[in-house]
Amino acid sequence: MQADVVVEILNYVGIVAFALSGALKAGEKDMDIFGFAVLGFSTALAGGIIRDVLLGRVPPVNIAYLPYPLTALLTSIVAFYLYPYVKRFKDLVLYPDAVGLGAFAAIGADIAASYCQNIEDCWLTVMMISSLTAAGGGVVRDILSNEVPVILRREIYATAAALGGLVYILSLPLGRGVAMLVTIVVVTSLRLISLVKGWELPRLKKHQV
Repeated sequence: MQADVVVEILNYVGIVAFALSGALKAGEKDMDIFGFAVLGFSTALAGGIIRDVLLGRVPPVNIAYLPYPLTALLTSIVAFYLYPYVKRFKDLVLYPDAVGLGAFAAIGADIAASYCQNIEDCWLTVMMISSLTAAGGGVVRDILSNEVPVILRREIYATAAALGGLVYILSLPLGRGVAMLVTIVVVTSLRLISLVKGWELPRLKKHQV
């Protein structure tokens, strides 16, 4: 039970951090308050909504459970009115964002695993759903902002979440709660280390294109 409480708290950290990320993007694009709300909501919750639709969990929990959308919308609206101050500390958002990435990855992996009769046979599904839950909102944000999704061109982000799905499966013999906490720690750590070290996935050099 304690593990569930910790995961839920970190889930809210992720919702707030991801909503701020969407709001910052809205500010960069000179959007109005509605644009802030749409991008904040999408960044924080779209990944989970897409996950639930794919798995047949309807209505999606990120819509049906009101505290989640209300948290995202409230964060986005507050960011609109305090944008000059939020923008000043935008780099600090990367740290709670990393925690949120870990929490979302763990939640996605846990939900995906609950649909598997034999966990060893659906490890790839768990990894994909984990990545989708954690990074799907950022993809929607970038598409709405008319940009190539950042996870497709730089940074260790969706990859860290996908690896989190594998970590969850490997840790599951220790118990569901432990597996979720271990996943959060590993994904968050990988994301933070990649930020500090400037890690990126291999890309083609321009002369190769």
